[in-house]
Amino acid sequence: MSIEVSQVHGAVQTLTQSSDTLFLLLGAIMVFLMHAGFAFLEVGTVRHKNQVNALVKILADFGISSLAYFFIGYTVAYGANFFSDAETLSQGNGYELVKFFFLLTFAAAIPAIVSGGIAERARFYPILVATFFTVGLVYPLFEGIIWNGNFGVQAWFESSFGVGFHDFAGSVVVHGVGGWIALVAVIFLGMRNGRVRAGKHTNFAPSNIPFLALGAWILSVGWFGFNVMSAQTLEGISGLVAMNSLMAMAGGIVASMIAGRNDPGFIHNGPLAGLVAICAGSDLMHPIGALITGAIAGTLFVYLFTYLQNKTRIDDVLGVWPLHGICGAWGGIAAGIFGQSALGGLGGVSLTVQILGTLLGISIAVLGGLVVYGAINAVSGLRLSQEDEFNGADLSIHRISSTNED
Repeated sequence: MSIEVSQVHGAVQTLTQSSDTLFLLLGAIMVFLMHAGFAFLEVGTVRHKNQVNALVKILADFGISSLAYFFIGYTVAYGANFFSDAETLSQGNGYELVKFFFLLTFAAAIPAIVSGGIAERARFYPILVATFFTVGLVYPLFEGIIWNGNFGVQAWFESSFGVGFHDFAGSVVVHGVGGWIALVAVIFLGMRNGRVRAGKHTNFAPSNIPFLALGAWILSVGWFGFNVMSAQTLEGISGLVAMNSLMAMAGGIVASMIAGRNDPGFIHNGPLAGLVAICAGSDLMHPIGALITGAIAGTLFVYLFTYLQNKTRIDDVLGVWPLHGICGAWGGIAAGIFGQSALGGLGGVSLTVQILGTLLGISIAVLGGLVVYGAINAVSGLRLSQEDEFNGADLSIHRISSTNED
């Protein structure tokens, strides 16, 4: 009888492992697909002469990110490596390998975010070098602190405030870090030629609204893999995360529609702003709290992007700092507000800790970005020549245009 029980237990355990592995693999595939969303969002926003470069950058960045995270970043964050035989690596149905794939798609979002900010005037290979170091060192440093308890920061939060920093799916860990690194890169690169004429700012209109919309749709759909499947096991899956993601997305759409006065660029970035902000507290908030969080994020994006484009010399092409940097930071703080049981949340969060953790993420991103992009800028330069920028990155870098004019 005991043998039969043992066999049943073994079969159940195998089924559970297989199910969790498949679950996480599907999540990894959904988040991987989001990179197509990043690509088409950029393609639709930049001018025609830079569309090929937008597509190539995102794919090349993913390849470099895979190498950087495989050989360095995953070890920095989790102390694990893949230098063992295939039989050992494939134990437990290869769950740990799929987990790496899933977390890699998060890590690779960092250069995909940066790409949108530095579009239309960045050199190709220096940016890939920056990708290697941001994904291999800067991002996993903060990732490991928050999601693996490295350096005792989370333990200090818990001993001092009773709870750790809560970021369920990466409002700060992924989006905040990516957005603030992007701000540093954007400042190093400076404004695109022709943006200021006769002392006045000139905005370049998006080249292709359908492509921009396609990118936003792909990202929005894939985000449910990003958020819901951050549970990483079937047992941990929560319908609350899905509902809160939906409501935050809706809040971002409506708020950006109103604040942006029906501008299609704002409306299609609105859901992304809401989804960025809800990542951190999606497993804690009441859906109404998620709706408010998303609406505030959508409004923040519209007004900050407008201000940057018209009043400053920070030329953030896709508005990735407002979208990911600011809305990501807001999401980290919002988890400490709307996650409170007094506001319908599940509790177990501290607003003080959420603010401190968010500031820590911003600090690491800015300092890391300054070191990486500053060093590369000093050694080789980050920006295309004036002639190459005028001709467009497509012809200057890739020797081909997005359309055949013959």
